[in-house]
Amino acid sequence: MSNSPGKVIITCAVTGSAHVPSMSEYLPLTPEDITTQALDAAQAGAAILHLHARNPEDGRPTPSPEVFRQFVPAIAERTDAVINISTGGSTRMTLDERLAYARVARPEMCSLNMGSMNFSLHPVAAKMSSWRFDWEKEYVEGMEDMIFRNTFRDIRNILTEFRDYGTRFEFECYDLGHLHSLAHFVDIGLIEPPFFIQSVLGILGGIGPDPENLAVMRSTADRLFGRENYQFSILGAGRHQMSLVTMGAIMGGNVRVGLEDSVYLSRGVKAKSNAEQVRKIRRILEELSFEIATPAEARQILGLKGRDRVSL
Repeated sequence: MSNSPGKVIITCAVTGSAHVPSMSEYLPLTPEDITTQALDAAQAGAAILHLHARNPEDGRPTPSPEVFRQFVPAIAERTDAVINISTGGSTRMTLDERLAYARVARPEMCSLNMGSMNFSLHPVAAKMSSWRFDWEKEYVEGMEDMIFRNTFRDIRNILTEFRDYGTRFEFECYDLGHLHSLAHFVDIGLIEPPFFIQSVLGILGGIGPDPENLAVMRSTADRLFGRENYQFSILGAGRHQMSLVTMGAIMGGNVRVGLEDSVYLSRGVKAKSNAEQVRKIRRILEELSFEIATPAEARQILGLKGRDRVSL
């Protein structure tokens, strides 16, 4: 249950649902591409693979269990990395759609956003000169008028249902209020340590990507939960990815990278794969004398149930 400060868990978010294909030719869209990139990321050092699904015909985010089944079992057969199934999906999916595959797979981990919020990339649309697929422009511009829904009742129902499956969560906290919402569910006994907080900085609608904000998120979590009861991880959106996650690791946290969070490797240079980002943050961390957690060590740190108890 300790924070094991010498071991850093690297999560890789492989494709997500916010970025559209026109933002990067390297964003994996098909089951084959997602499988290849996930396996390469695990080989590079990612202990946790955070997974979404996309329609293989046009790259549109999809909640379809049938599509998930085209790549999740193949990944599970070839790596012992922890498989984390998103319950976020996209703002255009219903709650039941977002949960559909996770209910079937009953994985070791799922992601869970800790509140309803504005979540948008719509300013990016004005910077795009061309679109690869017809659906993309409306999808990105439409985020301006979309709300990501996760009410207290939604969260309570998810926690209650998935507790029966033995699934634990990556609690995605986009602002200080989400940490207090998490504390509410800890107080009523629906969340027990050790729990995994993913602090998300830099999404329009959430807390800004400032180092001071990261320090406040960390100190608030310490005050609410006690550092011995949780694992802290950091996600920096877009160009803020590497600097913020490096700072977070120095503060005793874990890190998340991946093309879901940023399509870049460095300023103006697109990442050609998820593995490139994993290799970069691993190199930075090891040069700072951190050790990288293996999947087995991540399972122990996070109290996961093990691969043998899932239905992938």
